[in-house]
Amino acid sequence: MRRLENKVAIITGGAGGIGKAAGKLFVEEGAHVVLVDLQEEGLQDAVRSIGDENVSYVVADTTQPDQVLRFVNEAVQRHGGVDILIANAGIEGEINSIIETPVEMFDKVMSVNVRGVWLGLKYVMPLMRERGGGSIVITSSTAGVRGSAGMSPYSTSKHAVIGLMRSAAMEGASMGIRVNTVNPAPIQTRMMRSIEEQWVSGGRKGFSTVEEARETVAGGNPLRRYGEPEEVGRLMMFLASDESSYCNGGVYMVDGGNTAGRI
Repeated sequence: MRRLENKVAIITGGAGGIGKAAGKLFVEEGAHVVLVDLQEEGLQDAVRSIGDENVSYVVADTTQPDQVLRFVNEAVQRHGGVDILIANAGIEGEINSIIETPVEMFDKVMSVNVRGVWLGLKYVMPLMRERGGGSIVITSSTAGVRGSAGMSPYSTSKHAVIGLMRSAAMEGASMGIRVNTVNPAPIQTRMMRSIEEQWVSGGRKGFSTVEEARETVAGGNPLRRYGEPEEVGRLMMFLASDESSYCNGGVYMVDGGNTAGRI
């Protein structure tokens, strides 16, 4: 039997690299997948690339309670419930010092990266309780376990969701709900390209080209490369499956050893 046979999974940030990769892997392992994102064109592309009748999408803003309820209810109406939530929607914001960062930018990053995750948990956990349990995987970051100069809103938000995860893991355990984070970086995604471009355009870190930025970041990683979205998706799949039945409240790195040290 496939590892996620007949499980119902909601994946937010489903139009992005990691969300799309996870969706494909989940469908291959037998899940019914609902992808959620604000970008309808990206969602349509993801559904086409996965190419399976067991994947669908909902355009929604994860920061708005009524829209979160809408995509959760859509999953219930289509598939009868929710077994898995991959809370993956997130934004990087602008790279700037704390002094130069607009308050509005801080609020925007925190809204998407923290409020949106909290709302997902709030509305999915009761449904999982009804089904006798489930698994929630939250996308944090290596920036969630250490500081990141120039990215204070992002780093703050990724630390915050680890705290949220731990609280949810404690609350969910008696309901059979496991909650964990995956902490990736650097990964070949739109977000990482945006960060590289901001480093260059802002004259930060001394990079003159995106290629130079990428080579330097990859060179400082013990594995000497960026990770692929599928490598994050495989960890998500493990944590979503019954193979990880004793994993709860964990912070799981998928970073090539990036947080272990620098070469």
